[in-house]
Amino acid sequence: MARSRANDYDDKRQAILDRSAELFSAHGYDRASMNKIAEACGVSKANLYHYYKDKEGLLFDVIRFHLEELLEVVETADDPGAPPEARLRGLIAALLEAYRDADSQHNVQISSMRFLPHERQTELKRMERDLVTIFSSAVVGVAPHLKGTKMLTPVTMSLFGMVNWHYLWFRSTGSVSRAEYADLVTRLIVDGARNVLKQPSKTSKRTAAAE
Repeated sequence: MARSRANDYDDKRQAILDRSAELFSAHGYDRASMNKIAEACGVSKANLYHYYKDKEGLLFDVIRFHLEELLEVVETADDPGAPPEARLRGLIAALLEAYRDADSQHNVQISSMRFLPHERQTELKRMERDLVTIFSSAVVGVAPHLKGTKMLTPVTMSLFGMVNWHYLWFRSTGSVSRAEYADLVTRLIVDGARNVLKQPSKTSKRTAAAE
């Protein structure tokens, strides 16, 4: 007869995932043993195995649950019928808010996905592409001339570059709030994307030649 799950199974599993994410982020996935994970989680090794048979499964779920949450937040915030700039700003703000208190999970996603087998990486990267697709659509909204061009992906990934790495320097007690940073990223993308692929004016060419 299969062993029944305790009523608090999901809560305990989530606690294990959160502590494992902190451990992987701080010390590296490759240096974390199941013994160290169990110690960090405050459970016995036998109890840890009740939830995960190996640390690969732990790593996969840390990243999977993180990406699922990001997708849910972004999909809920997306409003294709809104003015293009407002739509983009709403998506950026939602993603930044979803990253709140998730620095460890985000760092693990960036640094440790490579340790997973190819098929598991493929599943997670599909979720990442779903996020990129939503943001690419919003970028096209503010810069329609980029649709179908080779520059749409670089512009979209530049947006992710500004948002995904903010955790390295951003402080909640700093001089810039999340809302203000969302405004800044939106302005940089909107102003920059609208000028990508545009030909310089004749005046600009003459000025450059004179210099």
